Amino acid sequence: QVQLMESGGGLVQPGGSLKLSCGASGFTFSSFAAMGWYRQAPGKERELVASMTNLRMAPPRIITNYADSVKGRFSISLDNAKTVVLLQMDGLKLEDTAVYYCHAKSWGSTPVDYWGQGTQVSVSS
Repeated sequence: QVQLMESGGGLVQPGGSLKLSCGASGFTFSSFAAMGWYRQAPGKERELVASMTNLRMAPPRIITNYADSVKGRFSISLDNAKTVVLLQMDGLKLEDTAVYYCHAKSWGSTPVDYWGQGTQVSVSS
């Protein structure tokens, strides 16, 4: 059973920084076809923030993707053990306020989507 565990949310002033972490006990990044972060603000649909897609190539390659609204401010990466997906958020804006969800997609012809419980990020002066 895949359980995604998130941490790192909180309250920050505009221009500040936060780092979110997400891992799944017993799994590494290579266990999934893709991992990333989505967010959902009140009254809005859940949207992709950043993702990492695992390409099964030799050597293995990872493709990152960002929402236009966070390009240049957010950075998604893996820890050295490749067991935790990190989202470094710099230059936070009021409109970044949302619940942030970790996401993982399984391999296979009918992939399964896994979601974390969500962590609140609030940007306020």
